[in-house]
Amino acid sequence: MEFIIPFVLIGLIILAITIIFSFVPLGLWISALAARVPVGIFALIGMRLRRVVPVKIVAPLIKATKAGLDLNVNKLEGHYLAGGNVDRVVNALIAAQRAEIPLPFERAAAIDLAGRDVLEAVQMSVNPKVIETPVVAAVAKDGIEVKAKAKVTVRANIDRLVGGAGEATIIARVGEGIVTTIGSSEDHKMVLENPDAISTTVLNKGLDAGTAYEILSIDIADVDVGKNIGAQLQTDQAEADKRIAQAKAEERRAMAVAREQEMLAYVQEMRAKVVEAEAEVPRAMAQALREGKLGVMDYYYLKNILADTNMRESISKLGKPEQGKDNKQ
Repeated sequence: MEFIIPFVLIGLIILAITIIFSFVPLGLWISALAARVPVGIFALIGMRLRRVVPVKIVAPLIKATKAGLDLNVNKLEGHYLAGGNVDRVVNALIAAQRAEIPLPFERAAAIDLAGRDVLEAVQMSVNPKVIETPVVAAVAKDGIEVKAKAKVTVRANIDRLVGGAGEATIIARVGEGIVTTIGSSEDHKMVLENPDAISTTVLNKGLDAGTAYEILSIDIADVDVGKNIGAQLQTDQAEADKRIAQAKAEERRAMAVAREQEMLAYVQEMRAKVVEAEAEVPRAMAQALREGKLGVMDYYYLKNILADTNMRESISKLGKPEQGKDNKQ
């Protein structure tokens, strides 16, 4: 038992030292001390207690100190706790210092927390970016469609990155400017001959106002002639007028058919009334004979007149074919 107790104590001491070294980043503290970065051992322990990964604070701080930036642990740790990317912000500050771009830590942290890539913004300030617009179609005053594609060279404006519009707004405004310029041209040939007039006109409109970029140049990459929209519109209008005229003609025809049917119905009605009236004649004559208003001789005289009339009609009908035969002879 006397030999076992020392071994147990040594094991407990080794276990305690292991736990301490696993909780306290002693190696990171030594690295900071060697780089002459003022980071205390208790500050590292405090990071552990605040659930901050010490290496994500100390490593960027060492990088910034070696680059000559004036940063401290509290700023970097506060940005980390706010959900920011400390390493990206430090890289952006170093790049801005090398490019002689004024960028304080507070603005870089605000840009990073706003969801924008601050390092990419600094790089774009040094090396401008080219944005290619989709094909924009517009119609000149002569009715000819012109299709244009532009390349916009932009540079990031760091002062307007927070709250400024993005690339989509630049593309939309440039497209609107192209449509306006082509639409105000008297002839599509003018656009084809001077495509630089489009870029000059659009560039003078100040399209980068309120955006996170500064437009350096607008170059028309391609110009093509599209459809003859004016002729197509005239054709469509003529077709529409034709359909309207056909509809009106059909309406008039239907009205004429309706009037004809009404007339036929009226004639049939009149014929029915005539037949009805003719049917009343024998009854009226019989009534007149009974009342003595019509004599027998008058009745026979009327019958003779009717017979004579029927005979004349029969003779006239028989005479027509004979006249036709005489004409043939």
